[in-house]
Amino acid sequence: MTAESLSPRASDQRSLIAKGAAELFARRGYAATSMNEIAEASHLSKPGLYHHFKDKAEVLLHIADGHVSRLVDIVTGVEALDLAPEQRLPELIEAFMLEYAGAQSEHRVLTEDVRFLAPDAQARVLDKERTVVRVFADAIAATRPDLHDAQLHKLLTMFLFGMLNWMFTWFRPGGRFTYEEMVPIATQLFVNGISGLEVTPKKTTRGKRPGKSS
Repeated sequence: MTAESLSPRASDQRSLIAKGAAELFARRGYAATSMNEIAEASHLSKPGLYHHFKDKAEVLLHIADGHVSRLVDIVTGVEALDLAPEQRLPELIEAFMLEYAGAQSEHRVLTEDVRFLAPDAQARVLDKERTVVRVFADAIAATRPDLHDAQLHKLLTMFLFGMLNWMFTWFRPGGRFTYEEMVPIATQLFVNGISGLEVTPKKTTRGKRPGKSS
């Protein structure tokens, strides 16, 4: 069954199944999650689940390939804007962080569970990941051409991905900072270093203590 042959309704159902499965894989691990659990999370019978996916590996591929395809669309979209070098890298970082914010489970599956795919399926996903890495590396090299000459641009790209990827294993929304507020912090930290990080104090509203006058 190909994406092109699916009706819109069937495609939507597959997306809903994949969303629930991604949450299970991210929380419990791919190997520890059964098709029964995916069916239960999707409010489907097991035969109903198999109507949409032939096995768990196909569910995994749908999640990983779908997520990395969206990332490719993001980076190629930014690349097509033909921004000035000093604008391109911040734009990429912002776009990625905002995408990650709404797809934490999918991103964890992409970074941790692709190894469970068959070699040809792994190659399909990793080829798209290489496109993403290449666009970021080019953006870093455009900002600092000397890094390309020193063959450091790809190494620094992996440092950047390490920072962005692992942020979503510890950062929790609803705390002191929002995802949107974390974007400039992450961008400045990578581009300018900690010595160049500008911090805007958050405004707080505090009530007056009883018995105190202003």
